[in-house]
Parts: sequence; structure tokens; C-alpha cells
Amino acid sequence: MKKIILLAALLFVSTISFSQNVISLFGKANEFFSLLESNKFDTAHLYFAESEQAKVTPDNLKLLWTNIKTRLGNVEYIDPVQSKAQGEFFAVTVEGKFERDVQNFVLMFNKGEKLVGLYMPHKAAAYSKPFYADTSLYTEQMVYLKSGTHQLAAVVTVPKNKINFPIVVFVHGSGPNDLDGTVGPNKPFKDIAAGLASKGIASLRYVKRTVLYAHEFQKAFTVKEEVIDDAIAAIAMAKTVKGVNVKSVYVLGHSLGGMLAPKLATLVPDLKGIALAAAPARKLTDLIVDQNKYYVTLSKDTTQALQVKLQEAITDLQKTRITTLGNLKPDSVIYGLPASYWVDLNQYDQVATAKKLVTTRIFVIQGGKDFQVSETDYDIWNTALGKKPNVKLKLYPEINHLLSPQLEKGNAQQYQVPVNVSESVVVDLAAWIKTP
Repeated sequence: MKKIILLAALLFVSTISFSQNVISLFGKANEFFSLLESNKFDTAHLYFAESEQAKVTPDNLKLLWTNIKTRLGNVEYIDPVQSKAQGEFFAVTVEGKFERDVQNFVLMFNKGEKLVGLYMPHKAAAYSKPFYADTSLYTEQMVYLKSGTHQLAAVVTVPKNKINFPIVVFVHGSGPNDLDGTVGPNKPFKDIAAGLASKGIASLRYVKRTVLYAHEFQKAFTVKEEVIDDAIAAIAMAKTVKGVNVKSVYVLGHSLGGMLAPKLATLVPDLKGIALAAAPARKLTDLIVDQNKYYVTLSKDTTQALQVKLQEAITDLQKTRITTLGNLKPDSVIYGLPASYWVDLNQYDQVATAKKLVTTRIFVIQGGKDFQVSETDYDIWNTALGKKPNVKLKLYPEINHLLSPQLEKGNAQQYQVPVNVSESVVVDLAAWIKTP
């Protein structure tokens, strides 16, 4: 248990990596609320640990759900949005949008993924559109993105009264992400889409496969299934949007999406450009080590015991650096991810791949207040790409991992405060896209 304490900060809070545990917990949270909505209170009751089943009866659940719907109206959507470790338990925050209001829930799971608590916190801070979004200048349409046998909800945002306009495809970071890139009350993809559309640039954003098809990620997988396949399908769909200039299609990849953007450019060579926002230049293991060190520093705990735990965690993390399976099975789990995933990602060199891109335009965006992907990564990108004529790099000292302006570097709790994406990022991104 000693080694897990430190890693929990990354595996259950960070948007840099995700674990099968998180996907499984999100799935169970979805199932639980689906059962309540279907009036299957006896079955929903079975989701509780045996120690809690005597305290919470099916009748209790029926009364609770009836009262909630009487007060708030019919359900519009209920989506898990965050999971984090709290001691021996895991807290899954679920955002509920009802007919008359928004209500969040927190489900507490034990290690056996059984419910031990259900809470309704005070009303969460609501999302508000950025001041730079002019809704009179664009329209949004819900569509479905077909990727192989999968269907993913998507939104196409198009500027009004324009033709031959560029379009940007948003590619998520790690973990189960909705089409807005929602973290707490923040929706960075929605912000950027609105900002770009106000400046005559279309976009396409979609729900990540890990949300809708979580059960597929209980076995061996790689970034191909997690990100690449759907991103390629989204790029193809973007080219069919009415009014789009098919020679001006861009990808904006955030975090892991930015890390994989150079790979996408090799697979779709007619992409006009790729924007790498908060994109790791190093291996995932290096980022995990840095984040653990950062959290220890942030805790201001200088005891020898914590330093020992930190070193144990760093030593144990070295097993994630595998580049071949060897005797391991592809679905062997290493720190929440299958061995196949680690091998695939460790064999990929995003910086070397980006250096080989000659005609594809590249824009590297990095925040100085980002505690998940640091200036160390930006410096690596800058050293490798800074002199290439097709590359633009910019460090924004004031923005964090969600590309919003902040006063300090902080921690993941910062993401629970609504702050829109920096206008400077949107202005620079739009100007870069429009540059011939």
C-alpha cells in the first residue's frame, strides 16, 4: 500500500494517464444511475457493499430518487466526470443535468468497487461561456461520428455566412473524456471551439471512446484503440462538413492527444497542421515521477518516511518503461494500464516523429502553471523543433494544463474552479491557423 499512496495522485486525479480502475468505476457509476432511472431499486441496492446494505434499503433509494426528480425534473444526462483516491476509497464525481437544474453526486467505492457512500454536494459551479465567444457568429450541430463499429456523439461548430473555412479536430488527453473536455465546471474544448468559430474557424469535437465503450478497455489495448482510430475517423468526417476547405484541416491535441498528434500527421499526411497543447515530450513514466515529486513538495512534508515512500514509488515505476512484452501477457496490468499499452507508448518517439514532418505546420502551446506537463517538456520541443520553418512554439507563463490563466501552479483542486481558456491562446491559435 505504501507505493500506491503517491501514485494515486496521478492515476485518479491527473488527466495525463488513466487506469482500468477509473474506467470500471465510471462504468459502475453509470450503471447505478441507469438502474435508479429504470426504477430497478432492488438491483441498484446490490451495488452497495454488504456492510452498507442494511443501512441503505431499496425503499430508501426509491424515496431518494423520487424526491430528486420531483425537485429537479426529468434527467437530461448523468455523466461521471472525475475520480480520485481518498485514503482506502475512491470518490467518483457524477454530474447530473436535470430538467430544472444541475445536481452533482459523489459515489464512494471501496477496493472491491462496491458502494460505501452516496453524497449530494452543494450545487457545483456552473459553466459559463467565455467572453470572447459571440454566439451570433456560429452554429452548432449534434452529429454522430462513425468509427469502425463505434458511434460517438459529436458536435460540429461552423461559422455563419462563411465558405472555404478551416476546420479543427479536437483530440483528447487520457482518460474518459466527453466532447467538451470537461473537468469539473471547466470545458476547454467548448471554449476553444466557440472562440475559433467567432473568428471564422470551424471545429469538430466528439465523445471519447473510453466513455461510451468502457467495457472494451478491460483487456489489452493501445493508443490505437484509445485515440488514433477515432481521431482519424473524425478527421475524415471534418472534410465532409459543408463549407470546409479540405486543404485546411487541423488537429488540436491536448495532453496525450498532443503527444500523439505527430503520429496522426504521419497517418493523415494531408493535414494542414497540428497544435500540440500541453503535450508531453517525454515518456509517460517521466511525467509520473515528476508529478509525484511535485505532490510531495506541495505537501510540505519533509519527513524521512515520505521521502522513503517517494523513492520506493520511483523505483517501482521503472517497471513501466518496458518496450517489449517478454514473458508478460498483453493484458497484464502495470499501474492501472495493460502491458500492451506501456510497450506501445514507450516505442513511440513523438519528438523524433515531429522532427520528420516537413510540410505539416506545428504549433506547440505550453503553460507555465501546468503541474502535469512542465516547461521541461516545452524545452525539449523547443530544442528539437525551434529552428524548423514549419514550427511555432509559445510558452504562456500564466496558464495551467487546462489552458486557463491562474495565479499559481496549484494542484488538481484548481480544476474545480470555473476559469475559461485564456483568450490569448485562442487569439494566437486562430491567427496561426489563418496564416498562409
